Amino acid sequence: MAQSGSNNLVVPQAKTALQQMKMEAAQELGVQIPQDGYYGNMTSRETGSLGGYITKRLVQLAEQSMSGRQ
Repeated sequence: MAQSGSNNLVVPQAKTALQQMKMEAAQELGVQIPQDGYYGNMTSRETGSLGGYITKRLVQLAEQSMSGRQ
């Protein structure tokens, strides 16, 4: 199941949760998510910080899950 861009979700049911995580990360970092979905007008710093924050959070969730804590 393809979505906009080149990334395909391994678990398509996670799309809503990932969107929510992106919005929360953007709000916390003070980054404005483009309404039209086009990130070309954002700086590399903005998109990189957003992606890095999301990755860090996903790793934390995986570590908690692997250790039995949730």
